[in-house]
Amino acid sequence: MDVLQSFLLGLIQGITEFLPISSSGHLVLGKYILGGDLEAGITYEVVVHFGSLCAILLYYRNLLGDLMMSGVGFLKAPSQKKEDPQVKLIGFILVSMIPAMVIGFTMKDYIEEIFMDPLLVSIMLMVTGLILFLTRFAGDTTKDINLPKSFLIGLAQAFAMIPGVSRAGSTISASLYLGVKREEAANFSFLMVIPVIAGAMLLQLKEMMEVGVSDAQMISLVVGFLTSFISGYFALKYLIMILKKKGFHYFSYYCWLVGGAGLIYFII
Repeated sequence: MDVLQSFLLGLIQGITEFLPISSSGHLVLGKYILGGDLEAGITYEVVVHFGSLCAILLYYRNLLGDLMMSGVGFLKAPSQKKEDPQVKLIGFILVSMIPAMVIGFTMKDYIEEIFMDPLLVSIMLMVTGLILFLTRFAGDTTKDINLPKSFLIGLAQAFAMIPGVSRAGSTISASLYLGVKREEAANFSFLMVIPVIAGAMLLQLKEMMEVGVSDAQMISLVVGFLTSFISGYFALKYLIMILKKKGFHYFSYYCWLVGGAGLIYFII
């Protein structure tokens, strides 16, 4: 993989990880369009996902600091801190992880093997567009996250393991369908993905260490990381602005455009 390809795939990963247009789907289509010889490999995927993770950590650094302090306080004095909103949020995040962990450990490879076909990715982008468009009709969005809602949002995250289905789109849409406040829906969506990305990276790290990294690869990896990190940070910031303005459903048109173009291209 040369530097230009690394930059382009890092840009795709950074933007689409946070905008509700499916990072996995765009990476599949991106690899296909940029060339059949373009195989990112486990090392590159770990690096660009680490860039996305760093973008989340930077954006939510203050909230994450508060969560850590509350978590430590709860461990020291559970009875005094159990009603702390931040402690409850930690619990909701842990509950939301359950579906993704179960599916990830049992069916992830099987799901990816089936849905890696660019035609099927295009179909699932059309499905993502429908999911996003229906948020236009979400009713009252003034409620807070609770335990049952966090589990249902976790199911939406597990569903998004299918390439072409947006993780951010599915989880934020599910939150809005459940009446969760718009900004809280976005915050929860990206906080709940931190342990998922970190866990996936740890699983891949062993394989990456076995493969090793050559000096020739290092420049491409650095470019991919920086591109994913910088573009991801601004994509995350932009999405929250759009969500506050109730423009989330507009991303559906983009998904339909890309998915429809893919259907025409791969069928014809």
